[in-house]
Parts: sequence; C-alpha cells; structure tokens
Amino acid sequence: MKLSLLSAAGVGMLCAAMSAVALDAITIKGSKFFNQKTGEQFFFKGIAYQPRAGFTGEIKDPLADTVGCKRDIEVFKDLGINSIRVYEVDYTKNHDTCMKLLEDAGIYLVLDMPSPKYSINRAQPYWDHDLMSHWTAKVDAFSKYSNLLAWVAGNEVANDIKTTPSAAFVKAAIRDMKAYLKKKGLSTPVGYADNDDMDIRMNLINYFNCGDKDSRADFYGVNIYRWCGNDATFKTSGYEDVTKNMTDYTIPSVLTEYGCNIVRPRTFPELKSLYGPDMEGTFSGGIMYEYSEEDNKYGIVKVNYGDSKVEKTGDYDNLKKALADAKPKTIKSADYKPSGKDSVCPKPSDTWKVKSEVLPPTPSAARCKCMMDSLGCTFKNDVLTADQGKAVGEAVGSICGQTSCSEISYDTVKGNYGNFVACDATQRSAWAVNKSYLNQNKAKCEVKGADTKTVTSPKQSDQAVCLKEKDDIGNAGSPSSNTGDDKNSSSKTDSSDRTDSSDKSESESNSSKNSSSPMLSVQPVATLLASAVALFYLF
Repeated sequence: MKLSLLSAAGVGMLCAAMSAVALDAITIKGSKFFNQKTGEQFFFKGIAYQPRAGFTGEIKDPLADTVGCKRDIEVFKDLGINSIRVYEVDYTKNHDTCMKLLEDAGIYLVLDMPSPKYSINRAQPYWDHDLMSHWTAKVDAFSKYSNLLAWVAGNEVANDIKTTPSAAFVKAAIRDMKAYLKKKGLSTPVGYADNDDMDIRMNLINYFNCGDKDSRADFYGVNIYRWCGNDATFKTSGYEDVTKNMTDYTIPSVLTEYGCNIVRPRTFPELKSLYGPDMEGTFSGGIMYEYSEEDNKYGIVKVNYGDSKVEKTGDYDNLKKALADAKPKTIKSADYKPSGKDSVCPKPSDTWKVKSEVLPPTPSAARCKCMMDSLGCTFKNDVLTADQGKAVGEAVGSICGQTSCSEISYDTVKGNYGNFVACDATQRSAWAVNKSYLNQNKAKCEVKGADTKTVTSPKQSDQAVCLKEKDDIGNAGSPSSNTGDDKNSSSKTDSSDRTDSSDKSESESNSSKNSSSPMLSVQPVATLLASAVALFYLF
C-alpha cells in the first residue's frame, strides 16, 4: 500500500509503533553506564560477533548477511545477551534488516571504527585524511540506528613498549572522531580496547584518561584472557590486579574481550567475579570472545556465511548458564555520585615513547591539496600501485636520509609533528620527492620505479598559505607542533638542504637502509617513513 493512501491517524499509529520499539539510549555518568530513560545501571552481557567461515568477499560484514542475522539473533535471544561487538563491516552496504532484528531482540551494537584495511598501524602509525574519511563514512552509515551504543577507536594498537608511539595517533583519532560526532549532533561514546600488556598497561590506562577532556576516551576496554579453567581464582588469574588498576578511574571500564580457551569446554567461572562483588563496582560487564568457531577455537557455535544451520560447541550451554546466573548489584543514576580522580599523563620514559601533552594534528584534505598544488615535481598519477609504492618508499628513505623531512615526519617523544604529517602516504611521498628536486636546483625530477612529472608553474607558491586551510572537522588552520628544520621549510617550498637532529625518532625502529649517497645514512625517522609509505600500498 502506498503511504499516500494511509489516513493521518494510520500514519500516526505507524510512527508510534516504529518509535516504540526503539531501544532506550544508554548514557555515561562518571564511571558507569545507565539507561537514560529508566535510570537503571547498564552492564554489558555481550559477545564478539565476526563470523568468518564460508566468507569469500573482501570485507567481512555479518550485519549485511541477512540469513546469518536471522539465524544468529535467535541464538542471541536464547543466550540472553544484550550486546554484540562487531569489528568489521562494509559501510557501503545496507544494514537495516540486521540492525532492526537486533533492536527488536533488545541487543545493542558496539562497533569498531577501524577495519583491517583502514586502521592505525602500530609499527608505522599515521592518522591522515584517508583513514579519517573511512571512519567518518562508517559513522554516517551507522549513526541512524538507535541501538548503536558505542564506538571503539582502536583495538590493541599499542601492544608492547616499542609500539607505544601509536597511542598518540589513536588518541588523536579519538579527539577528531568525538568532534565529528559532536558536529553531527551525536553523543555516542568513543572508547579504546587494550591488550593488557603488563609493561605498558598503566601508561595506557592513564594516557587515555588524562589531559584535555575532548581528547580522552569516553570508556576504556580491557581485552583479557587470564582466567583459564576452574582452578583459577580472582586473585591467581590476575583479574584482581586488573580491577585494582581501574578502581579510581573516572570513565567506565569494560572487558571488551574475555574468555581463555586453554581449557575446553570453557565454563566461564570469571563471570561470577565480573558480575559479582569482586568487579561489579568497577567494571560495567564484558564481551565474551567469541560467537563463531574459527581457526583460533574460541567459538560457542559453528556457522557459515549465508547458511541458516547452527551447530553448538561444548561451550554454548556453559556460557548460557553463566550469563543467566550473572545478576550484578546495580545502582540508580539518581543515587550515584561519581568519584575518583583524573589520571595523570605519563611522562616519556624507557617504557613510554610519547609526550602526552601533544597530539598529532587533525587531518585536513584542504591543507594537503594546497601543499600538492605547490609542488614542482610530483607523481603523474594520484594512485600508485603496490610496486610503485615500494619503489617510492625506498626513494623517500634515501631522500630523508640526506635532508630534513620534518614537515612530513614526527617524533612522539618530543611531541613534534610536521605540518603535513596528516596527509596521506602518496602526498607525503610527493613532498619528499619535491624536496629532492629543489635540493638539486630543479635538475632532476624522477623516482626509479614510479612515473613523475614537473609542474612549471605550481598553482600555489607559498606553503604557508596552506597552513591556514581548515581541517576536516572545520576548525581554522594553524601550524602543527613541529620544530622544523628551519623557518622556511615549514612554510615555503625552497631549496634548503639541511639535516636536523630533531628529525630523529627516539622510538625503536627497524635498522636503517643505506642511502645511495655517501654523505649520510638514512635516519631512523626516514626508515619509519619509508616503511609506512611502502606498507600503505600493500593494502
């Protein structure tokens, strides 16, 4: 029936029915989640949901598989869960059917912003326009659903001491994505999930809850696999220590993954602590890893993409019983008085390679386009192949080993970030190639293995103008926190050929490649940049 044939009363009844099934908003107050309508405290009783068996496409998306959704949501209801965490979706597809089925079943969604192809790489981290554009597209696609409860901006990105620089870029992403959500009139919380590495976990816990409130995580997740078998206890498993770490935290804590599988079938004894006196006052529940049985053997069911068949593993009934027995003591929002204290930002040290007070800049497509318009030597094509990217990466390593590339580089320990560090890999590479061209008095514009071209009269003659361009959030432009190699290099295309020790990264990196010039060996930051450029084109 066409809508035009419905009576006004009928339309009103239909709209009322549609709005009636919308799930209540879940909000944050202090270190706890609450149902905004009822004031009841909310505990996650969730499960990680990313079936992979039988999938043949490029992007795994369980929320676009309507057969799988209808099959699995019946299982979710039987389990008694109230939330799922999904790591990867294809935001270009339609998810209305699955999201409506989840909503009707009373199930909220926690969705990761990154995907395997578009995520901050822990070894060579950057936060640029290309990454941000994919994350904002995912936000645009899913923010219309009332049962979208939270976003995760990073999962185990910094997972050891040498990868702690990546935390700065994740926090910058949290800042920018929170600003993007706010600009759209949305308040969906954005959090981070760490890997519970004992060497860095307290630095991470403090880092994501310190400093500027607009840059902090809204909640903190811990992926923990310490409680293995019935012989473990709250103390011996390490859960007690993890809980103590979060006792005075001022934002909510969640077990974003749990469920050791060393002993199978799993009986999930940790749930007695998670939803009992041991942890209920500190943690807001958790998300069991994971729903489907895959090669890593964590599943409670066996399923295949597009197939309605479900086969339960030996873990299924044990999880169902453990969840049914989980009855945490709650508090009403009106009766809750937040306490705790803000975290103190960690200082740079042997185990923390970040100046916490300074973050990488917000990406700016306009700034990067302006910079590209200033180049006299650049690539013929906007998109490079994997082979070309590898060749360019090697060239950039050589160039930046002989001259300062501070404008496209960073030093997280000192808090130095180049004015064009948030441009994408191709743009950063073009800047370096042009720098080499200028250093040679415009005698040679070439990169072995990639096509280049000269631009006789660039559209932009002064890169200082580019710094005034607005960022991707709409903020007014300003220089980045970069010391630079000289005043001119931060604002103009020139022929300077200086090398500055401030370019050297103090974080651990791979051994430097040898420069083709006998003058200098490649600096560590150049190796990092070259690796990042080459890695970019592999995806």
